[in-house]
Amino acid sequence: MNAWTGRGKVRAREIAGGAEFAIDGITTQARYYKPLVYEFFRKEFQIRPRWGEFEVELTMEYVGEVPSLDLDNLAKALLDALKGHVFFDDSQIARLLCERKSGERDRITVRAVRRD
Repeated sequence: MNAWTGRGKVRAREIAGGAEFAIDGITTQARYYKPLVYEFFRKEFQIRPRWGEFEVELTMEYVGEVPSLDLDNLAKALLDALKGHVFFDDSQIARLLCERKSGERDRITVRAVRRD
């Protein structure tokens, strides 16, 4: 695997068949993530989108109380942000797994991998 790129709230790396990125912090405003991720991909992590079907895993880790954040809204905002960077359109998503779990820090991790 490649090393992580990015300083600040968003980091990413290329992995076999796609990309993985992590966002530190959680907010109930899912629309906050789209411009944050979009700017990161535009300025710091320029990769070319790919055709084909993708599998996407989204994990939201939290510390303390469970955040009152709808995972479906979070997934939509993040998939929209990945559009044009990892894949051309979110209609290429053939499998989507969203999970919320207790963790060591507030963080969202997204892994998008092209199916063979």
